[in-house]
Amino acid sequence: MTTALILIDLMPRILALPLAPHSGAEVLARCRRLADAFRADRRPVVLVRVDRPNVSEQPPGSGFADGLVHPGDIVVVKHTVGAFHGTDLHERLRERDVDTVVLAGLVTTMGVESTARAASDHDYEVEFVADAMSGFAADEHDFTVDRIFPRFGAVHDTARYT
Repeated sequence: MTTALILIDLMPRILALPLAPHSGAEVLARCRRLADAFRADRRPVVLVRVDRPNVSEQPPGSGFADGLVHPGDIVVVKHTVGAFHGTDLHERLRERDVDTVVLAGLVTTMGVESTARAASDHDYEVEFVADAMSGFAADEHDFTVDRIFPRFGAVHDTARYT
């Protein structure tokens, strides 16, 4: 079986928000290191971004951060908070025999948490990279990382994977 890295909403317009406890730049740098390590080990890297539904044009900064997507990566465009609902993410992971997902990105209490809950519902083992995600407020992030995420899987830092 295989472990895949899933990076959530690393888009310029979200990276630029006031985030805590880690800035968007810090999260992006750590996520790049994670992705490089997974690619070097020939493990799947999934990049997820959101398109706002029911708008004729997406706001500026709605693509992925520059240079984030590499050939061979799995790209998922979602229209909800989580990355599984209404997408082919589950099928694409199963095609690659993925049984464990490692989650990072933005924001902790929204896209990351929603994707984690759905991953658990789909019977994936779930791991979290606490220093490669951030929230709208440090206390929300810390509570989720310390109290919620351990109920779904192991919580680690970037150093474990790089």
